[in-house]
Amino acid sequence: MSDMRPEEEDMGSATKIAELEDRWKRALADLDNFRKRAARDAERQRSGERARTAAAWLPIVDNLERAIEHAGAEPDVLLDGVRAVRDQALEVLARLGFPRQDDTGRLFDPTRHEAVATVHDDDAPEGTVVHVTRAGYGHGEDQLRPAQVVVSKGRQPDGTGP
Repeated sequence: MSDMRPEEEDMGSATKIAELEDRWKRALADLDNFRKRAARDAERQRSGERARTAAAWLPIVDNLERAIEHAGAEPDVLLDGVRAVRDQALEVLARLGFPRQDDTGRLFDPTRHEAVATVHDDDAPEGTVVHVTRAGYGHGEDQLRPAQVVVSKGRQPDGTGP
């Protein structure tokens, strides 16, 4: 048995309860502060990444503007400039982790390709990509978009097919 009177015992447990409630409220406040800090950090990281990505595209925009300024130039020179800007854009995509995929001649893969048509092609085995209508970028889980492709059905159905 306790040597304390019932009033003193009630005071001790009330103090203990108040102390536990205070610790609980502090823990909730700490958790709320952590959530807010994590949200601010995540937004800062997203904002920084957007700025780095946009900055990587600025030289391409600059070069496109130069090409527009020289639009009256010889068509071949202008075309060469546009090709150079396209190559620069492809390089930026590759640096960002989304290299352009060259899929002509590869077997059709539904995880990498989107078939938009099929054709008979005596020179390509059935199921082979014979033409890319829209290039794909990236690979595996880092695929930005699949390639749109034309797929071979094999030889003509005139009896000469496989």
